[in-house]
Amino acid sequence: MAEKSSDVMNRNFIHDFIDEDIAQGGRYEGMRVHTRFPPEPNGYLHIGHAKAIYVDFGTAQKYHGLCNLRMDDTNPTKEDVEFVDAIEEDIKWLGYDWEDRFYYASDYFDQMYDYAVELIKAGKAYVCQLTAEEMSANRGDIDHPATSPWRDRPIEESLDLFARMKAGEFPDGSMTLRAKIDLASGNFNMRDPALYRIKHQSHHRTGDKWCIYPMYDFAHPIEDAIEGITHSLCTLEFESHRPLYDWVIDNISCPAKPRQIEFARLGINYTVMSKRKLRQLVEENFVSGWDDPRMPTLCGLRRRGYTPEAIRSFSEQIGVAKADSTVDFFFLEHCLRSNLDDTACRAMAVLRPVKLTITNYPEGQSELFEIENHPKHPEMGSHTVSFSRNLFIEAGDFMEEPIKKYKRLSPNGLECRLKGAYIIKCTGCIKDEAGNVVEVLAEYDPNSRGGDPADGRKIKGAAIHWVDAATAVDAEVRLYDNLFSDPSPDAAGKNFLEALNPNSLEVLRGCKLEAMLGQAKAPASFQFMRTGYFCVDSVDSAPGALVFNRSVSLKDSFKPKK
Repeated sequence: MAEKSSDVMNRNFIHDFIDEDIAQGGRYEGMRVHTRFPPEPNGYLHIGHAKAIYVDFGTAQKYHGLCNLRMDDTNPTKEDVEFVDAIEEDIKWLGYDWEDRFYYASDYFDQMYDYAVELIKAGKAYVCQLTAEEMSANRGDIDHPATSPWRDRPIEESLDLFARMKAGEFPDGSMTLRAKIDLASGNFNMRDPALYRIKHQSHHRTGDKWCIYPMYDFAHPIEDAIEGITHSLCTLEFESHRPLYDWVIDNISCPAKPRQIEFARLGINYTVMSKRKLRQLVEENFVSGWDDPRMPTLCGLRRRGYTPEAIRSFSEQIGVAKADSTVDFFFLEHCLRSNLDDTACRAMAVLRPVKLTITNYPEGQSELFEIENHPKHPEMGSHTVSFSRNLFIEAGDFMEEPIKKYKRLSPNGLECRLKGAYIIKCTGCIKDEAGNVVEVLAEYDPNSRGGDPADGRKIKGAAIHWVDAATAVDAEVRLYDNLFSDPSPDAAGKNFLEALNPNSLEVLRGCKLEAMLGQAKAPASFQFMRTGYFCVDSVDSAPGALVFNRSVSLKDSFKPKK
C-alpha cells in the first residue's frame, strides 16, 4: 500500500477499493497497480479529459504503479493521426508520462477476433441479421424481453457467417455478432449486445485489412486484460456497462481479470464537452479551430494562457466523487488566477489608449524607472521603463465631468500617481472636431519621483498605469469571455448553438505596451497591471505584430461556500 507521505492526490473512494485489492488476501495481492488512459482519437482532449488523466495517471503515481496510454481506435469513421498527435502533446503538457507503454486498440484486432470466435464456439455469441432499426424495435421494455429470430442459429453457421463478414461479403449494417446473454435482463446492456458490426471503412492504422470492427464494450475489457490492467477507471456512464465488462472477461481465456471502477465525470457550467458538439463548433466555423481560446479543449486553454499547474490544481481541488455534479467555471478561473498571481511577471499595458502630455516636463528629456517583476518575489528581479513628456494612459482613467467618488484624472484638481513614477494633476484636455478627447494635459510634481514626496503628503487619487509614447510597442489584445451565455447550454431540449455568447471575443487593436513586452514570446504570461493576466498568442503573434490573449481578469468572481 502507498505510504501517506507519498500521496500525489487527495484520497478518494477509488483508493479505498484499491487498498482492499492489494492488501493481504485481496484480488491483486502482491501485484503492482496498473491503470490506463484510453481516449478515442476522434477529437481533441478537453478539460473533462484532464480530470480523467489526473485520476488515471495520478492514481498510478500514488501507488508507485504504471499507467498506459491507449488509443481506443475501434471506430475508424472519424479517427485521425492528427488527434493522436494532439492527445500525446496534451498529456505531456499536463506533466504525465506513459514512458514506453503506448498502445492502440487496433494492436489487438486479431486477438479480439479470436476471442469472438471463442465465444461463438462456446455457444455464447451468434450472428444476427437484424438491422439496427429492427434490433431497436425488438429490444423490448422492462416488462417484455428482447427477441431475435437468429439467437438459436447453429454454432457452425455463425462461425461461417462471421468469417464471411470478416472477408467482406456483406454490406454495412446487414449483420452483427451478438453476445448470447439474457434477452430479459433488467439491464438493457445485457440483452444480447452487439460485439461486432460491419463497417467498410479504411482505418488510419490498419488500412483496409478489416471491414468488421469490435464494439467498445467488447474491445475495452479485452484491451485491459491483454495489457495487465488491474484497475480500469472510467466515468459514471459506464457503471451500467460493468456487468458486460465482467461478462466478457469471465467468458474468454484472457490473461488477466481487471476491475472496473466508475467515478463522476466533470461537468462545468457555461460550456459543452460533447466531442460531437465541439466538432460542430469547429466545422461550422463558430470558432477558429480546436485551439480557439474560448474552447474547453486543452489546446484551447493552453493557447489562452492556462498552465498545467492550474489545471492539475483544479482537478485535485474538485475531487473524485461517485455522484455527478457541475463545477462553476469561475472556479477554474480561480485556480488559474491563483497560479498566475504567484508566477506572472508584472508589466504595464494600455489597452484603450489616450495621449497624456505632462506640460511642465522638459521637452526632449527622459528618465528610467525600476519596476519590480513581482512584488512578492524579489528573486524575480526588476526591469526598467522609460518616462518622458508624452505618455499613454487608459481612456477610462480620465473623465472630463467626473462622477461622484471618481478618483482618477479630471480637471477637478485631484492629484493621482503615475504608477511607480510621479504625482500628476490634470489641467485640461484637447478634443477633436467630434468632441472626443484625444489628449489629456497634466502637470507633474518633480519632487514626487517614485514614491511619496519629501513633505509626506498623501493624495486621494488612484495610481494609474501608463506607457511612454517614445518606447511604446503596438499590439493586438484579445479579450475573451465565456463562449456561451447560458450556464447550461446543452441541457435537454436546448439548442446549444442558440446559447452562443455574441460577446465572447473583443479584439482591441492599437494597444500600447511597455518596451519589455515587445520581446515576449509564447507561452509567456504577464500580469498587465490593473487589468488582468495575459499571454502571448502562440498562433497569430509574431515579431512586430504582437497578439496577447487575456487569460483571466484580476477580479476573482469565485466565492467559496462557507
